[in-house]
Amino acid sequence: MVLEYLKQEFEQEVGNTRKLLQAVPAKDIDYKPSDLSWTMGELAQHIATIYYWYVGTLTQNEYDLAADRLERGDVRDIEATKDLFERNVLAAREALNALTEEALGQEWTMKFGDRVLLGPLPRGIVTRGFLFNHIYHHRGEMIVYLRATGNKVPGLYGPTYEDSKG
Repeated sequence: MVLEYLKQEFEQEVGNTRKLLQAVPAKDIDYKPSDLSWTMGELAQHIATIYYWYVGTLTQNEYDLAADRLERGDVRDIEATKDLFERNVLAAREALNALTEEALGQEWTMKFGDRVLLGPLPRGIVTRGFLFNHIYHHRGEMIVYLRATGNKVPGLYGPTYEDSKG
């Protein structure tokens, strides 16, 4: 039952993420709010990359980020980032659809080489916290970037401020 809810949420939120990435304008791709922040292009690419992590999280008990070789493309090319997102969503959906309720309870660990970054934790907790919530966090940042640069923020859960000023 939990798995079915996760699948439904995944599909709904993929649409919201797509709307947000489509709102990223090429003209502001180098914007960043501070020297410590990512550029808008780097943030967009990170959001697209999180969907790639679904496969390692949902199909492996130990996921080593150091062993991953994802070709991301140029962070200054928003079209390449949107293509990356779409490819990663297809793979993520496939991994999520192959998952079982039993697998949600299995222990999972994220590593970078020999260093443990996260876990061991039940895969279901990791799916919610590391995958789903991680995307939502960075989407919130992207909304701030869009507003700071004077761009329209798409409605993800209803009308936005800009929509009410029509």
